[in-house]
Amino acid sequence: MNGTGTGTNHPIPAPAPAPVLVVGSGPTGLLLAGDLAAAGVPVTLVEKRPREISNLSRAFGVHARTLEQLDARGLADQLLATGSTITELRLFRRLSLDLGTLPSRFPFLLITPQYEVERLLERRARELGVEFRFESEVVGLRQDDSGVDLDVRGPDGAVVTHRAAYVVGADGHRSAVRRAVGLPFPGVSVIRSLFLADVRLAERPDSVLTVNGAGDAFAMIASFGDGWYRVMGWNRRHEAPDDAPLDLDEVREVTRRALGTDYGMHDARWLSRFHSDERQAPEYRVGRVFLAGDAAHVHSPAGGQGMNTGLQDAANLGWKLAAVSKGRAPESLLDSYQAERHPVGRAVLRSSGGMVRLARARNPVLRAVRALVSTFVNAARPAQVKALAQISGIGYRYAAPRGSHRLVGTRVPDVALESGRLYEALRGGRFVLITAKGVAAPADQGPRKDRLTVERWASDRRTTVLVRPDGYVAWATEGADAADARFVEAALAEQVG
Repeated sequence: MNGTGTGTNHPIPAPAPAPVLVVGSGPTGLLLAGDLAAAGVPVTLVEKRPREISNLSRAFGVHARTLEQLDARGLADQLLATGSTITELRLFRRLSLDLGTLPSRFPFLLITPQYEVERLLERRARELGVEFRFESEVVGLRQDDSGVDLDVRGPDGAVVTHRAAYVVGADGHRSAVRRAVGLPFPGVSVIRSLFLADVRLAERPDSVLTVNGAGDAFAMIASFGDGWYRVMGWNRRHEAPDDAPLDLDEVREVTRRALGTDYGMHDARWLSRFHSDERQAPEYRVGRVFLAGDAAHVHSPAGGQGMNTGLQDAANLGWKLAAVSKGRAPESLLDSYQAERHPVGRAVLRSSGGMVRLARARNPVLRAVRALVSTFVNAARPAQVKALAQISGIGYRYAAPRGSHRLVGTRVPDVALESGRLYEALRGGRFVLITAKGVAAPADQGPRKDRLTVERWASDRRTTVLVRPDGYVAWATEGADAADARFVEAALAEQVG
């Protein structure tokens, strides 16, 4: 991939990074825009809502894998300071999942409102030079072999066409980008009517997260740790449309039926109705246009996986777009986004949908199935490990080419290195090559120093592992001595450039 001069000793300059337009300033769009800017790719973020309107949404839980991704950007500890953690998830009354057993630096679920995630990611994006355009609505899109034209109506009503090499739609379940490229969004409504409320309580619940259902009522209360509580619930006897008025008395009544008390609920700062869909776009890429987060997939709220799945979409796509935009990787690398993230989105749809259907079970057969599932998962360690790995996001792996080392495509935990921790080494947005102690660094690391970090195991492990910027194994071998130097170099040339 290195160019050579023709009749001169001057090297051919690398191509300028291609600009990217990201539509949607929720967590997914903010993380992606920040990652691109950190890699030196010019990026503009387009958002329909005004800057001063907070995006009060239903997400409030950050899982272990997402915290690992934030740790790789030096952000996890800042987010932890905004909320509270829980180490146990209780489902269907009987099922208990011990998050404390997760093989992660973050063996818990962080309870913090989505707006705290967005504040952190927006601050990072601004510091890195992302250009923001609020009150800007996408009204048209055209693409050709060399780029995308995006028509955006600004706050003054004028429509301006922006040209970019790539466009990413992270603009939610009503995505204008998805509609503009003609992608369907098939699926069903799982729960026709839920409510959300942010309230204060006169009495403090015993747990950071309180969940229960009784008869036709279900309610959940989560503490944000600052005196405010998120309440979510539904009432099968009263399935109101999203735009129907909602008052605090209704929230209190359903909560009392489900939990036995409303904890002296008062001073609601936000009340909202919504319905829960299960939908997924058949393709996450159409030419030079990509979908991520809720624009690509929406899930039931069970397990709190929606926002987390979108953030992990962004972590997967960001480094790939940066590598292609800067001319360091072939365009075909971008196809792996669909290949890797679409199956994960489908799996989350199945798991979250299964949980909510069991939680709402009314007929005796489904209730018996729920009891059997709870008993089995509680008693069978492998089943509990699998459930925890899926809900937390740490258990997903990406398909590897035939004949690859068994580690290729797997998530790498925060392993100890001679210099510190892996996720600290990933903070430069580079690949990390981990070799055995005493093994010389690749001879030509110099030209790759802006995209490759070489580290050594803190232990006596001999496996050589190349970790992608998103924390998954790109390549590995059990050989680590000098005789394998050319083998390692060939892998670096293919994977890193």
